[in-house]
Amino acid sequence: MSDNSPGVVLTDPAHRPDPRAKILWAVAAALLWLPVAVAVIVWAVVLAVNVERPSWTPVVAAAVAVVVLAAAHVTVAPQWRYRVHRWELSDTAVHTRTGWVTQERRIAPLSRVQTVDTERGPLDRALGLATVTVTTASSAGALEIAGLDLATADRTVAAITAAAARSRGDAT
Repeated sequence: MSDNSPGVVLTDPAHRPDPRAKILWAVAAALLWLPVAVAVIVWAVVLAVNVERPSWTPVVAAAVAVVVLAAAHVTVAPQWRYRVHRWELSDTAVHTRTGWVTQERRIAPLSRVQTVDTERGPLDRALGLATVTVTTASSAGALEIAGLDLATADRTVAAITAAAARSRGDAT
């Protein structure tokens, strides 16, 4: 690019997930920690039943670590994800910004869109949320727009599908 040519200015995508996504992510994080907590409890019970004078220091240390790490994951991660995650549909592309420790920004030209899907797991359904997945002809994989209100997800799928049909290209 020469010094006098105009540069491309990329702006952050404008739309956030639905605020209920924070609840979804918190519950999902808690469910990940549940087996670890159960394992520590089982360890403590086995120790109490089978050892006459058990050393509780390792069990207590593990329990404290699990509680602290799980609490941080359940409270901090959903808030952080909500602050970072963004999405937008422009006339030419779908833009996403995601991440937790490593943040990723993806832009998929509409001419490369192959499929647009909506996914709703049990937690999503309970909260009235959905994830829109945009599959492209890219080796980087699909773009996901997580934590959308169901009506917004349906409108987004319809808009991306219509925009992709209008764009020129063969999605290869």
